[in-house]
Amino acid sequence: MYQTDPPRPPKETLPTMYDLPSEYPEDSGLSDEFHLFQPQLLRETFCPPNYPAEEVFVASDLNLYYDLRHTLWYKRPDWFAAVGVSRLYEQQNLRLSYVIWQEGVAAFVVVELLSPGTEKEDLGQTLREINQPPTKWEVYERILRVPYYIVFDRYTDKLQVFQLVADSYSALDLSTPRVWMPGLELGLGLWRGSYQGIERLWLRWYDASGNWLFTPLERESQRANRLAAQLRELGVNPDEL
Repeated sequence: MYQTDPPRPPKETLPTMYDLPSEYPEDSGLSDEFHLFQPQLLRETFCPPNYPAEEVFVASDLNLYYDLRHTLWYKRPDWFAAVGVSRLYEQQNLRLSYVIWQEGVAAFVVVELLSPGTEKEDLGQTLREINQPPTKWEVYERILRVPYYIVFDRYTDKLQVFQLVADSYSALDLSTPRVWMPGLELGLGLWRGSYQGIERLWLRWYDASGNWLFTPLERESQRANRLAAQLRELGVNPDEL
């Protein structure tokens, strides 16, 4: 039997990007692009003014070991920051992981970016199985006692903030998608703009005046624009230099 119609292209018949998972539990490969770019933006704009740069450590997708009785148990936050701790391990080495019983300082803020496969655990909706490690929620809330736990769903653009009050997390009622953290003298909120050439809502840090903190590239652009303006005031066309 002869085929009379041309075959449909693979783009129409095979699974799409939205049908296929970006990661498997047994696969330690890299996550999707958003899980690469968003932590990078958080790192580039995290500059707490009350801590010197050498006492600020930020990490993404780094093993965080939290129980000295079970030394192989760990969680891997999408992004976290610890302050009042050396930027370098023992002030000399880049970290291979973050080991709480050696560091002595827990994370001040943890950010998890929701994925369909991790949503329930990220939001504390799973129960701990017998003889299994505690869930992320239990570790952040009860063991490490992280003051701020941030959860962002990029599919719905929903931001959820949980603050440690007494012994448990309390969800903050956000009238605007922002939260101020006095201990850092910084705030975290949703910013709409272009980062890495991609226009969307991003999590980003802001200062006490409500201004979004610049990335290094944006700072360089600002300096270049100011210099160009000064040259024009002097009657010099910077485009001709």
